[in-house]
Amino acid sequence: MKTSKVLVTGATRGIGALVVPALRARGLRVRAMVRTPGREKTLPEGVEFAFADLRDPKSVAAALHGVDGVFLNSPSTPDAVDLQIRFADLAMRAGVSQLVLLSQYEARTNSRARFLRWHAAVEAHVRTLGLEHTVLRPNLFMQGLLRFSSAIRANGAFAASIGAAPVSLVDTRDIADVAALVFAEPGHSGRTYSLTGPQAVTHGEIAGALSVATGRPVTFTDLSVTAFAASLRGVMPDWQAAGLAEDYAHYARGEAARVHPDVADLIGRPARDLAGFAQDFAGAFTPPRVPNHV
Repeated sequence: MKTSKVLVTGATRGIGALVVPALRARGLRVRAMVRTPGREKTLPEGVEFAFADLRDPKSVAAALHGVDGVFLNSPSTPDAVDLQIRFADLAMRAGVSQLVLLSQYEARTNSRARFLRWHAAVEAHVRTLGLEHTVLRPNLFMQGLLRFSSAIRANGAFAASIGAAPVSLVDTRDIADVAALVFAEPGHSGRTYSLTGPQAVTHGEIAGALSVATGRPVTFTDLSVTAFAASLRGVMPDWQAAGLAEDYAHYARGEAARVHPDVADLIGRPARDLAGFAQDFAGAFTPPRVPNHV
């Protein structure tokens, strides 16, 4: 089916902020769901918005009124499963006809990584609702590498617990383009798409690509699981750090190396590669120039 007006959750940050202009580029009307007053100012000019919080069912029901499609973007909270399930139920009651769910690559109920189990639980619930739905399962985000940008700017180095395992990481801009296409064109109901980049790369190869893009050496150091977990303490909440460590163990086991053609098949061009990402975001990994004083 083709949708005409889409509610985008998490519309002012991350993938949601990319989905909004991608939908508009395909001629769709957009309502951005905004939780924090003031964040609506970051939206593209002319985008409709609604203040709503996933923890406030009344505000969500109001935001859902009058839309026929929803993009459900997973919130970064320890109760993400409950919040998404409740949102999907509210969307069903509101008469929404199409739901596109942002999940995660290799989501499985028996996964050793909690985030994959969480996503699988939401997928399973959405399938019981009887509404038109499409599941997007992206692999590790290229933009997720930006969490290492401070260390790379300061020291020209980054570290994680992954060894030499390759990962077919994907650019979030491609995820947004796929989401917009799914809403704009028929034929995607009931489908699950695995979204990856065009090749699987190691973190050592990522360091090499960043070296080329920034014009300075960037090195990668493999950490033990214990050392990597310790490096995350204080950087993010404990539940999130534990989940990220489990994700990296999943990558280290080689469970995220397969390359899928879904991005290219859907949007009609090759998926963005690591070299292009590194060039586009080189500034984030490069120390600021110190002006010369005479």
